[in-house]
Amino acid sequence: MSTGPAVARTGPEGPAGPGATGLPAPADRDAGADARLLARAAGVIGPAPDLVLALSRHGRRTLHVTGTAPPPVDRPRDRLRYELGSASKTFTGLLLARLVAAGRLSYDAPAAELLAPGHPVHPSVRAITLRHLVTHTSGLPGLPADFYPQAVPRWTTTPYAGYPTDRVVRAFLRARPRHAPGTRWHYSNFAVSVLAHTLAAATRTPWDVLVHREVLAPLHLDATSLAPGVPGADAVGHRRGGGPTPVLGIGGFAGAGAVRSTPHDLLTFLEAHLAASGAYAGTGAAGVTPFVPPPDASLATALAGMRHPVLRRGPRHAHTHTLTWFQHATPHGPVNFHAGATPGQQAFLGYCPDTGTALAAVCTRRVSFRDPFVATVHGLLTE
Repeated sequence: MSTGPAVARTGPEGPAGPGATGLPAPADRDAGADARLLARAAGVIGPAPDLVLALSRHGRRTLHVTGTAPPPVDRPRDRLRYELGSASKTFTGLLLARLVAAGRLSYDAPAAELLAPGHPVHPSVRAITLRHLVTHTSGLPGLPADFYPQAVPRWTTTPYAGYPTDRVVRAFLRARPRHAPGTRWHYSNFAVSVLAHTLAAATRTPWDVLVHREVLAPLHLDATSLAPGVPGADAVGHRRGGGPTPVLGIGGFAGAGAVRSTPHDLLTFLEAHLAASGAYAGTGAAGVTPFVPPPDASLATALAGMRHPVLRRGPRHAHTHTLTWFQHATPHGPVNFHAGATPGQQAFLGYCPDTGTALAAVCTRRVSFRDPFVATVHGLLTE
C-alpha cells in the first residue's frame, strides 16, 4: 500500500494542530490552518459513523479523521476503502482518454459497432459514439426502463446487484434514445456503464483487468479496486437509522460506480491530474514526497486533457463539463469535481489546478435531502 506524501492528521485518530508532521515552522503554520479548516468543515457536515476529509495543497497532505462509530479494528479509518459511487466515472473517463491518446480508439467510434459488430440497432443507437456516452449526451435515460422492477424492492440496499452485464448490453442494443445523440445533456449511469462494456469489448480485455492495467497500476493506486476486499479492508455503509448496509453489489454498472479506494489513493489520483496540468508544486517543499508523473505519454496526455471543458449545459449554458468532471468557475480558477453516493456512503473528489489543491472526502452516512456533505467539501476547494 502506497503511503504518499507527508500527512498532517487531525481528529481523534491522529495528532492535531501544528507540529504533527515535524515540518519547519512556516509549513507547520500552513498545515495548522488547513487542519483547522477541515475541522470546521467536519463540524458543518455533522455526525457520521466514519468521516475522512483529505486535502492536498501543493503536495502537502492534511487529513481530518473522525466518526461516531467505534474505530475499526484492523486499520485506521483513513486506510479503509470507501465506495465512490458515481465518482467512479472519473476513472472510466480517464481510461477512455488514455486509450484515445494511445491511438487505440477514437472518441467518435460508434459504440454499438464496437460492442456488438453487425447487431441490428435503432439508427439513433447506431449514431451513439464513445464521446456521447462519456459526456452524458447519448440520449439514453439515466437507467434502463426495465431496471426499476427488480431494483425497487431493494432500493436502499443493493438496487444494482440484480441487473448483470448482459442485461445492460441488451438494453442498450434495443434502446430507443429519447433525443438524438449529441443534442441534449442527461446524466446517465446507463450510458457510462455501456461505455465500460464497450471498452472491454473493443480491447478484448475484462473490465477489471483493463482498469487496473491502464489506470490503477501506472498511478500506483495499490489500495484501489473494483470489488470488495478481505474482511476489515472496506468501510461499512450505514442507513439513515444507523444500521449497517450490505456490501455494495454493482451488477452490470461497474463503469458507473464500482470503484473503492482509500483517501490516500484518492489524493494520489487527484495529484496526478494536478501534475499533468502543471499545477503540482510539491517537488521542493520540506517533508513533501514529490509526485512522480506516470512515464507513459498517453496517460499523461489523458490526465492533462481532463481539465479542459468540452460542453456547456443548463440555463444560458452556465454549467461547464470536462470529459469526465463537472466544472465550476471560482475566484481562484475553475474547480473540477465529481460526487458519488451508494446506499450507505458518500464521496467527493475535486481539484483546482490554479491553486494546486486537491480534496477527497468520504463518509459512511446515507445521503439525505439537503445533506450538507457535498456543498461543504466543495467549498473547501475555494478557501
